[in-house]
This record gives sequence, C-alpha cells and structure tokens, in this order.
Amino acid sequence: MMDGLLTDGALVAIGLMLATTLVARMAGFFILGRVTITPRVRRGLEALPGAVIISTIVPIALREGLPAILALAVTAALMKLLKRDVVAVVAGLATVALMRQAGF
Repeated sequence: MMDGLLTDGALVAIGLMLATTLVARMAGFFILGRVTITPRVRRGLEALPGAVIISTIVPIALREGLPAILALAVTAALMKLLKRDVVAVVAGLATVALMRQAGF
C-alpha cells in the first residue's frame, strides 16, 4: 500500500482493467487476422478512432455548454485547416478559457 492512496480494492480494479484491455486487444488481433481487409473494411477501421473520440467528447461538450461547444468547433476547424493537432488543441483550450473568463 502507498500511504492510503491505493487500497487493495483499487489495485484489484486496476489489475482487472489491465487484464480486460489485454484480452480485448488480443481478441481484436485474432479476429482481424481472419477478416479480409477490403477497402470498405479499411475505411471503417480508419474511422474508428475518430468515432470513439467524438462519442466521448460530444456528451461532455453538451453538458458543459457553449464554451465547450465553441472550443470543439475551433479545434475541429483548425485541425482541418492547419493539420496541426497541437496548435488546434491549444486554440481550443484557449477558447474555452477565454469564454469562461468572460463569464459564459
């Protein structure tokens, strides 16, 4: 134990999450090893990371309101225009910070 920071239950939960992640990844490699990668399947696989990010971020943005929605719009637009992820994310963070500072 680390001075009460990690309880036995927390360590068990972390271990179970680790095991679940490893099994899911191995199963994914096993299953995809038996799938013919057609152009359609490839496009679907390439779209997955973006779909996961959007499905995670959009509910948070809707809950947080206008500053978060505008920050996402700024980030998405700059990523599309500049193709520089770090610049887009910094601009999105600056947008939400400025809007919150302004009282939104």
